[in-house]
Amino acid sequence: MASLTLLRDAVSPPASRPAASLWSDRSELTDLAHTHPISAQAFAQLVKPPEWGSKWTTGWRFGRRLVGFCVKDMHRVDILSSVPVRRFTWRTGQWHRPGLEYLVSTGRHHGFESFEEELLLLSADFSGCLLEALAQPFRMHFDTVQGRVEHTPDFLLLMRGVPLLIDVRPAHRIAFEDEIKFAASAEVALAAGWNYAVVTGWREHAVSLVDSFSAGRRTLSDPLELQSQLLSAAAQRAQPFGELVERCALPAVGRAHAVHLLWHRRLGLEMTGPLRDASIVRLAPARRPVAASW
Repeated sequence: MASLTLLRDAVSPPASRPAASLWSDRSELTDLAHTHPISAQAFAQLVKPPEWGSKWTTGWRFGRRLVGFCVKDMHRVDILSSVPVRRFTWRTGQWHRPGLEYLVSTGRHHGFESFEEELLLLSADFSGCLLEALAQPFRMHFDTVQGRVEHTPDFLLLMRGVPLLIDVRPAHRIAFEDEIKFAASAEVALAAGWNYAVVTGWREHAVSLVDSFSAGRRTLSDPLELQSQLLSAAAQRAQPFGELVERCALPAVGRAHAVHLLWHRRLGLEMTGPLRDASIVRLAPARRPVAASW
């Protein structure tokens, strides 16, 4: 997964790409998400003496025990043995909508506290790089010019490559006090060797497409070998989705298998609109015969 920019001059959204240039089989989480640029003014509110790594602390929960680690010792944390540092709650009248999302990448359900967080989990699952998702991974305490502040990041995603620490917040709900917490999270992530991002929303059509693909994410039996027919047809040329499924022996069933192949990135779709018969589909380049690239 491509590295996110972390430091003060640079916690900014990736440059937008032309819509026609992005294919679903090559899209990464950072291609699909809009991220919030953390201002230099927010970083300036942090108090970071030379020994800040010993003064800033994190709390991790293991079963019922809350164990503290200073930032410089976070490499000692057994991350995979930890549990959410804060419990998920359900009660009448609450504004946010918590729940559980099943991830194919981990084979388990994972907690989320809002619809925006649910979308993040689904998109991370689709990325093809996710190994583990830890919700509310730790509670951090850090120093600012206004005093000691506490913050709990929303997710730590263990990806192939560099882990990704994430906060999820719609752009219109980000106050300057939130930015200071995000700046501190970016510093902690950098010290731990992780990437960091604040996800504020999603690229146009990304949510509807990933949601459409997710209908085919579970294992499908294929006694008629429709998937091989679809892949063989797609290897000939990029073509509309409706035309592709008509080229297999049982088009009505082939649609479900085509969506399954899109989720698992064996087929790719040009992300210029919602999934429809006119959407252009191709064989994922990694699936092409080696000789075709010469």
